[in-house]
Amino acid sequence: MRPWLAFAACGAIWGSTFLVISIGNDALAPVWAATLRLTLAAALLGLWTVARGRALPRGAALRAALGYGVGQFGINLPLLYWGEKLVPSGVSAVLYATVPLSSALAARALRVERLTARKVVGASIALAGVAMLFSASLQRHVPIAGFAAILAGATAASLGTTLLKRGPRQDPFAANAVGCAAGAILAGLASFTLGETHAFPATARAAWPLIYLTVAGSLGAYVILAWLLAHWPVTRTSYITVIVPVIALGLGAAVRHEPLAPASLAGTALILGGLLVGMRPARAGH
Repeated sequence: MRPWLAFAACGAIWGSTFLVISIGNDALAPVWAATLRLTLAAALLGLWTVARGRALPRGAALRAALGYGVGQFGINLPLLYWGEKLVPSGVSAVLYATVPLSSALAARALRVERLTARKVVGASIALAGVAMLFSASLQRHVPIAGFAAILAGATAASLGTTLLKRGPRQDPFAANAVGCAAGAILAGLASFTLGETHAFPATARAAWPLIYLTVAGSLGAYVILAWLLAHWPVTRTSYITVIVPVIALGLGAAVRHEPLAPASLAGTALILGGLLVGMRPARAGH
């Protein structure tokens, strides 16, 4: 029961974070916003780890946490934040529905899990949905660069998650403290390389997205994800993205008035159907 509750909680949180990232981009430069979030999260997670008397990861655990941080935070979040300047938040969440496919391939490549026919069939249906969604979005003149950035970020996130799963089991707060620190360094370097402005939020309107994403996203959902990876296979855990697009598309349409074309809805249905096929109950122990 606890893994299923964690699964639902993580999906519910991420369903809102896509919208909040889009809102936050109105006030701060995107990659800089990701840098601030990761820096704040790393400090808070590190302090909480020490206050609980837990040690930060070392050896193989440290390598796994660093790989997780580079993929999930250092590459994924800057690309996602930047991509959401070009792609609506709801569509961004749907593109993340490709994560189970990339997770299954990464898990197979790193010899963490087997690649089964069920996973391939489910992912193939989902890819058809992504293709339909991509076609509909091109009609709305959404830049291809935005799609490429978000898909690349999703793939990097899958690899990072798989690297954490491959390592030894560790405290989820400590793993995320190290991961966020590594991600903050990479995001900061990217921000300065891009020549972004580096202002700090000076108003409540600018600050609340950063605070929400740090607390709910980094201290909440990502810690839950790390805990869930210790109890479920990486591919099954990746199906959190099944419920995220539904929430994100609805929030994007209601709050940001983002359009929902019929082809987008049909593509979303195909994606969800494909992922549901891939998440049919596994054997005991999975």
